[in-house]
Amino acid sequence: MSETSATNLPPNHIRALIIEARALIFDVDGTLAETEEAHRQAFNTAFAGAGLDWHWDRATYKELLRVAGGKERIRAFDNARNGQPPLLSDSEIAELHQIKTRLYAELITEGGCPLRPGIRALLDMARQRGQPLAIATTTSRDNIDVLLSASLGKDWEQWFTAIAAGDEVRRKKPAPDVYLKVLDKLNLPAKECLAIEDSGIGLAAATGAGIPVLISRSAYFSNDDFSGAACTVDDLTDVTGVRE
Repeated sequence: MSETSATNLPPNHIRALIIEARALIFDVDGTLAETEEAHRQAFNTAFAGAGLDWHWDRATYKELLRVAGGKERIRAFDNARNGQPPLLSDSEIAELHQIKTRLYAELITEGGCPLRPGIRALLDMARQRGQPLAIATTTSRDNIDVLLSASLGKDWEQWFTAIAAGDEVRRKKPAPDVYLKVLDKLNLPAKECLAIEDSGIGLAAATGAGIPVLISRSAYFSNDDFSGAACTVDDLTDVTGVRE
């Protein structure tokens, strides 16, 4: 399917793809919620606390998001500092990332990060149909718990039949590992499921596992190449028909 035809599918056709899927598999950051600004703020606060003169503005962070995983982003940035030798060891990066994760959790807990428009309705409708829900994400279990505890309640895990996080697989997106892990837990054929993603990296991971993809464009990845997606939307409320 071409990018143009995928983008121009009417809402009722997209709704049919969603309903007919035997399971819906969601990415987290950027897909369930626009969390990237909270992540960026947490990184910068962690850098300042560690005495580093690093500051990731939005343009820098957008480029770093091409690297999957927080520790991996720190390493990529450290390695690319104008040819200078890396400042941080792997253990120092791991410690710095732990601090960042704690700061991110505080930001989400204190200020919240609402689900993107249409997501709650999509989840509720799937549950009413008895349609299995799953998560396949690069972020950690701790980050998922912080976000969804605030959005769906402490029992959020009961909403999902299968969950695979980035810290549970050997390779992160764009490798298909998290999706393959979820498919194994669901025990369903890939082509009969539907992945919901927001980035080109996520699209590559899902299609690499053989899963059709619905792209919900997000703030940081709206200009990615989504030509391999089954469909692309800007606003999921157009699909659910529920205004939030």
